[in-house]
Amino acid sequence: MTRTDGYLLDNGRAEAAERFDAFATLFDPTTFRHLQALGVGPGWRCWEVGAGGTSVVSWLAKRVGPTGRVLATDIDTSRVAPAGRPPVEVRVHDVGAEEPPGDGFDLVHARLVLVHVPDRERALRSMIGALRPGGRLLVEDADPALQPLLCPDEHGPEQQLANRLRHGFRHLLSQRGADLSYGRRLPRLLREAGLRRVEADAYFPVASPACAALESATVRHIRDELVSAGVASHDDIDRHLTNVASGDMDLATAPMISAWGRKA
Repeated sequence: MTRTDGYLLDNGRAEAAERFDAFATLFDPTTFRHLQALGVGPGWRCWEVGAGGTSVVSWLAKRVGPTGRVLATDIDTSRVAPAGRPPVEVRVHDVGAEEPPGDGFDLVHARLVLVHVPDRERALRSMIGALRPGGRLLVEDADPALQPLLCPDEHGPEQQLANRLRHGFRHLLSQRGADLSYGRRLPRLLREAGLRRVEADAYFPVASPACAALESATVRHIRDELVSAGVASHDDIDRHLTNVASGDMDLATAPMISAWGRKA
């Protein structure tokens, strides 16, 4: 995940590793399905933007093989650094503020990144500009405004508390510059940027142990911010974490919208 100075979910925190593991469990199958459909294979040159963890980078490395290249960039590369061996290169880079770290890529991919980047327009231009003619872009981002609830089935006080905390989390994200309705605009933005054969779909986990793991790690990560903002007390948060750990609640995530297209 790419981080700005105002980013709420710092990769350096211990909970970040738990979040990346949960994201991998929840979203890797969808991401890998799209990457495979785009034809990623031996010899491809790939740029993984805001890499965060290692799961996607490692998958790409196996697909491109020794004749290919995978450039993994992020502002904080501490979590992706273990993957930094050929054909993978790990580099510190801010996609929203710096020039592209290369060009002629066959694939550029970003997952759950641009929604947090203040200058999303520049970042998207940079990513498209780094593609070779005919290269593929795959952008996958959440749309929390499309489905704002942690518990879509709000049938009791536990679910009501969970949704109150999720509302507070979304408010904190917005204050830090996140665009909570960005995902739904991706198909249009890719077409307006000149990409061809633009398509999109969405994946919406509704109940999964990985959703619970993600929620627990996230709430522990931002506990102090939630309390400082008056969203909840420490007792409220402790009660919510106990409810999550019980395994008796159906916890959802925001839909992840995947959009892809080819450079002319």
